[in-house]
Amino acid sequence: MLAAMPDSAPSPLSAGGPALRDGGDACPGTLRLHRADDGALARVRVPGGVLSADRAEALLAAAGRFGDGELHLTSRGNVQLRGLGAECGGGLAELLAGAGLLPSAAHERARNIVASPLAGLDGSPALGERLAELDALVCASAAAASLSGRFLFALDDGRGDVDALGADVTLIADGDAFLLRIGPGDEVLRIPAAEGPRAALRAAEAFLRAARDSGAWRVKDLPDPVRSELVRAVGSAAGPAEHRPRPRTAKAPEPGTHGPGDRHGPGGTPETTPGSGAAPETTPGPGYAPETTPGSTDALPDAHRHANPHGPAHTAAPDHPPPDPPASAAALAVDVPLGRLTPGQWRLLTATARRYGGELRLTPWRGIVVPGPFTGAEAADALGALAAAGLITSPDSPWTGVGACIGRPGCAKSLADVRAEAGAALGPAGRLPVYWSGCERRCGHPHGEWIDVVATPDGHRISYVRGERRYPPATVRDDPAALAAAVAAARARAL
Repeated sequence: MLAAMPDSAPSPLSAGGPALRDGGDACPGTLRLHRADDGALARVRVPGGVLSADRAEALLAAAGRFGDGELHLTSRGNVQLRGLGAECGGGLAELLAGAGLLPSAAHERARNIVASPLAGLDGSPALGERLAELDALVCASAAAASLSGRFLFALDDGRGDVDALGADVTLIADGDAFLLRIGPGDEVLRIPAAEGPRAALRAAEAFLRAARDSGAWRVKDLPDPVRSELVRAVGSAAGPAEHRPRPRTAKAPEPGTHGPGDRHGPGGTPETTPGSGAAPETTPGPGYAPETTPGSTDALPDAHRHANPHGPAHTAAPDHPPPDPPASAAALAVDVPLGRLTPGQWRLLTATARRYGGELRLTPWRGIVVPGPFTGAEAADALGALAAAGLITSPDSPWTGVGACIGRPGCAKSLADVRAEAGAALGPAGRLPVYWSGCERRCGHPHGEWIDVVATPDGHRISYVRGERRYPPATVRDDPAALAAAVAAARARAL
């Protein structure tokens, strides 16, 4: 039977220190559910975010049969089902297992693997075989069943997108080898490509041994001497460590078309890659606070300032004529407003996948890549249909980079309906992503560089976050216009 869970532990971001094992692993899964005000919640792990069309249909069936019908994407490329009945029992597990989405009951919360969503589609190395191998190794390891639901593996194709997410064990493609990064440090170990997945599993098993005394959930929570010894022990058979700075900013695939030779993204902006020199660390002046200019959103149409996440205003008209459509495309990328998909949207994505490449790739930025191939006309038609369904198909959309926790009324701890507030505060697409949280727990918050908006008893607190650093915040009282202006100014600010 599926069991209801206790409330999950606070986010380490707000705890002021390492997260230690002072209780059971509270991360939800498919065999142990989380209680919420809108019903029980299940989190289905999707390693690498890769879903066949058949498995995507199975998830939709599960959402409709047992939950509220909608599917919610997470910041690790997984899927959450909400509004589940307390008596759904083994039916959900049986459906998911039958579709191949639950290969090992003992490991269902340990299969946290993110992967570069454009790998193999834009001239970058393909990762599918290594991803499948790593997942199989994790499921075959008795020790790995003890990994917490917070522990994260990453497979990066070399561009640095998921390397920037600060996983516990990261494999980075580098020619005929993988670079193995353990924790958030800047040292890597060079591993032959064929040995990469097994080396990643060994690193995870070594972490479990190292964490016995400290009670750490993740590598970053280990005491510094223990973490250093872990890296040394794992690297003893791999040769000397190399210095390879971890990218500090994660870059999601831009909405639109992608193809071979398009490694720099459809807008022509180079991706941050390990060793290429990530954006330098910058320090705002004392007392940094986002500028607040009430009225700065007055020029925006009402549909953009007060849009419904499932309304027609997902895509804003670009400030310049769109480029000519490509002759062909290897993949399409779309973003999902607030990570929430209606049954109709999911059905359209699945049908598009079935017609072309046969799979969907869920991204850690709550987006979806649809592999092709597509002709230019097919890509334009598919993007048009997806845009009409309310998905983000252009980086100019006001929804680009906007995220939020579930908020009220789904969460009892939330102080506000932050999803409605995020929609009401929409403005031009900003340089920085923004994430709205209904309380200090900040469930599902992004990583890297972002604007943090938290509901408080006194209004909303707006902070700039870069990696593990948080800068002095500004507080906006209960004034929706001032809040929208402050968020827009924070997102646009060049630090």
